[in-house]
Formats: sequence, C-alpha cells, structure tokens
Amino acid sequence: MGSRNRLTDPAPFIADASAVINLNATGHAREILRALPRRVKVVDIVAMELDQGRRRGRDDAGLLDELVEAGLAEIVRLDETAESHFEKLVIGPATVTLDDGEAATIAYAVDTKAIAVIDERKATRVCAQFFPDLQLGCTVDILSHAEVGRHLGKPGLGDAVFAALQRGRMRVLPQHVKWVVELIGPARAAACASLPKSVRQPQQNVSGQEARSKSDAV
Repeated sequence: MGSRNRLTDPAPFIADASAVINLNATGHAREILRALPRRVKVVDIVAMELDQGRRRGRDDAGLLDELVEAGLAEIVRLDETAESHFEKLVIGPATVTLDDGEAATIAYAVDTKAIAVIDERKATRVCAQFFPDLQLGCTVDILSHAEVGRHLGKPGLGDAVFAALQRGRMRVLPQHVKWVVELIGPARAAACASLPKSVRQPQQNVSGQEARSKSDAV
C-alpha cells in the first residue's frame, strides 16, 4: 500500500488553514507533528483566519496555540518580497485569486523555497499558474509520511485519517484516494462524504443488496 508522498524533500512545510484543521481533526496532531523531521510553519494570516472560527464554536486557533507552545509549530510572517507574491494572488478576477490564508501560505513558501501544504484544488491550480516551480503538498502527504506511519502504527494511522475525513471533511486528491481507502477500509470510506462517490457507492450498493436479500429471505 503506497501513496506518492511529496514531503520527502528537506524543505520546511508551510501549512494552510485546511491542513491545520485536518490535523487537529485527527485527534493526534501532537504525535503527527512530533514524528515529522521538520517543524511545521503557519503564516500569521492563517492563524488569524483560524481565530475567526471561534465565533462558530471551532477551537482550531487554540489547538494551534498549544502546538506552538509545545514547539511543534511556528508562526511566521511575510517579508516584503513575500508580500509582493501575496498581492499577486489576492488582487484580480475571482477565477485567479485566492483567500488571504491560502495566498499567504503560497507567498511564504515561494519566498523561502518551502513546501506549501494546501488542500484546495483552486489554490493548487492558481499556484501552478503563477508559481509552477513551487513544491506543493497536502494533508494526506503529511499523514502518509513514513515517519508518521511508524509513530502511530497502521491501526492508529487509519483511525487518524478516518477522523480527519469525518471531523475535518479532509479533501483527498485523486492520487491519494486508493491509499486512503486501503488504509481505512471500504466500510469506513463509505461514511466519508469528502471522498469521491466512486469509492463510497460500491459499499452502499453492497449494503442495499444485502438488505434486499434479507428481505427476500423473510
């Protein structure tokens, strides 16, 4: 069982809000970040976005604060060069601009030659358009990192990924779908709305056929 992981490069990881939310949703953010070979960085604009979630009852900002206090994450700021990249990503038509957190994550990564960890497809597309040489990763790249798997073990990793899908509605890129389904199993995959219908429907069909068979038997 393998997943093409893009976080094997020694460059630092810059996590967008979606990645922070997904990691918190696993219930094992500390263990996951502790297993990674490098500390994850988060731009202050992303931290402020997460803080706005407090009004909706989300505590991702508080959980991020705890990770920073534990030395497992670092809050960083854009410098003048990164600010120019940021402006390029937030000013213009809606089809080619991003929200502030995604733009800040990409801008910082471009400026520092880091790996931007983002999950949104639009952000990936826009980034490829403006910064084709930038390395991109996603939350699944973090979760499928070899050191994370060794630290949590296969059952623990499966539970963490399932929790991220259920609680965080983690988006999974096409190249990672097979790895995710094999890890958590088809029954749990069927219960994850953020996974493609193509991997959820077979289990639903089987359940329906079993129900009809039981009905016929009665």
